[in-house]
Amino acid sequence: MNQKTFILIGRSGCGKGTQGALIAKYLKEIDPERDTLYITSGAEFREFIKGDSATQKLSNALYAADKLQPEFLSVYMWINVLIKNYTEKKHLIFDGAPRRRHEAGVLDSTFGFYSLEHPVVINIDVSEKWATERLEARHRMDDKSEDIAKRLAWYNTDVVPTIEYYKNNPRYKFVQINGERGIEEIHNEIISKL
Repeated sequence: MNQKTFILIGRSGCGKGTQGALIAKYLKEIDPERDTLYITSGAEFREFIKGDSATQKLSNALYAADKLQPEFLSVYMWINVLIKNYTEKKHLIFDGAPRRRHEAGVLDSTFGFYSLEHPVVINIDVSEKWATERLEARHRMDDKSEDIAKRLAWYNTDVVPTIEYYKNNPRYKFVQINGERGIEEIHNEIISKL
């Protein structure tokens, strides 16, 4: 099997992490010789802000104030993992990256550099109301009502243009999934569309 690349995109709480893990498991079943490099910007940021460098402290202050991180740091989060861990023997899954249209352009250049062709963009589509209920139910530290509202607002201003970019880009396979269903049903539809 050839190396595969996936980008999971959608509102906070739509199940990107759950579906990404299921895709990684599926890939291991059908291609046991190849591992998967799973890159999630959110987890990278949460770890990064624990540090005490000047950049980490500034990033932590933004995080604590529920403000968007600058694009250069968002790109750094996933590109750093990629540079350190990439091999042609690994499938790639990007979870929640890119979030902004400019970041998608950087990722484009990355795919060109590594000669990765026809990445699959999986848009897990859920309503704002559905996402809010899911996020409130998971009780994570950054899932207070006001934090959730800000993240969902950023989705409309920042992520939607990125989704439109991928929808209209012939270099990508764009898959739209209704995320307001059971986990297994969503996973089966994703696999059927791959």
